[in-house]
Amino acid sequence: MNPQEYQQFYDKVGKLNGWDFSHVKCVSEGVKWDFYNEVTKACKKSDLLLDIGTGGGEAILSIAESLLLLVGIDWSSGMIETANRNAMKSGVPNVRFLQMDAMKLDFPASFFNVVTCRHSPFCAKEIAKVLVNGGLFLTQQVSENDKLNIKEAFGRGQASGTKPGTLKKRYMAELSEEGFSDIQLSEYNATEYYQTDEDLIFLLKHTQTIPDFGQNELDYQILQKFIKDHQTEKGIQTNSERFMITAKFPGC
Repeated sequence: MNPQEYQQFYDKVGKLNGWDFSHVKCVSEGVKWDFYNEVTKACKKSDLLLDIGTGGGEAILSIAESLLLLVGIDWSSGMIETANRNAMKSGVPNVRFLQMDAMKLDFPASFFNVVTCRHSPFCAKEIAKVLVNGGLFLTQQVSENDKLNIKEAFGRGQASGTKPGTLKKRYMAELSEEGFSDIQLSEYNATEYYQTDEDLIFLLKHTQTIPDFGQNELDYQILQKFIKDHQTEKGIQTNSERFMITAKFPGC
């Protein structure tokens, strides 16, 4: 398979999955929490929730019965199209999806009881604006050493060259500056096994793990060597390093 044929294969993988990450088959060992399970534990049935970087919307659709209203936003029109299709299929009545920039939230002040953000940038000032007094913010983010063996193989990657811990420290400081209190941090570094080549390709094609993945002809050769070197009985091995921050607004 030459680079041009492989590029066509990349595109085929994306179209088959429809930007829906729920189709990616991956087994994880050592995960300490499920983010949206933690969200539901913190919510009341009467709460209004905003989910930043909602993607295809699968996560908030799955917890819709735990809240009064859920609104998911994403900067990507493709993701929102997928989310709206998923919403129609599910028939869930209390979830809405909107294309919106997380750096400029277009909602009334003090509107949401809970704001969540998973693997997406956020602005602490904007979140403080839309949260009610006594509201809760929860975020799960990708740590700098996530997918470390993949980044080492390609010689580039998301947060490459950034000191581990930089992102969590910045986010915690920004939340504190905006008046959030009871800021709590949790972390884990789990092992992941992608079940097929296609599953790993979908991850790399539709995330920033390896920027511009597939545009360099050498990426194909590097990928094939990586798969050969890290193939196990459980799948293609890498790591998933995450941190979670919870914070209340406003501070005392």
